[in-house]
Amino acid sequence: MEIRDAEAADWEAIWAIFQPIVAAGETYEYPRRSTSEQGRQLWMLEPPGRTAVAVADDGVVVGTSHMNPNRLGAGSHVANASYMVHPDKAGRGIGRALVVESLEWAKNNGYRAMQFNAVVDTNAGAVGLYEKLGFTIIGTVPEAFLSPSKGYVGLHVMHRFL
Repeated sequence: MEIRDAEAADWEAIWAIFQPIVAAGETYEYPRRSTSEQGRQLWMLEPPGRTAVAVADDGVVVGTSHMNPNRLGAGSHVANASYMVHPDKAGRGIGRALVVESLEWAKNNGYRAMQFNAVVDTNAGAVGLYEKLGFTIIGTVPEAFLSPSKGYVGLHVMHRFL
């Protein structure tokens, strides 16, 4: 598998990952009925942000990430990132590879830490992965996320120094 910068031509493959995950409404706060163009505006970042894709050996895009400064100005030394893996490819280490690659990117680009502002507390797979990779839950906003299947659940803020 290769992780590389996303190109405009990758959007159709990214949309095939983005749309079902966002429509399910369990892990992202994006509007569940986002159009392809709205999704593109949310996911495809301009510098200093970056969007990447994970490409399997057969050339198929199987995951994507995007990363950017968490805040502007005095907070721009902390990175933020998000990840999506094609639902049919979960459990194969793609998410882990995307997180590790984004941490390397952030460190190489002068960031001092990475912070996730909104990790759904019922997303046990993501929370567990982030903790294994050194992130700490520094707080949870109670009932900040409305899950279609679980109702109001918390959003973790997670942090890790680079």
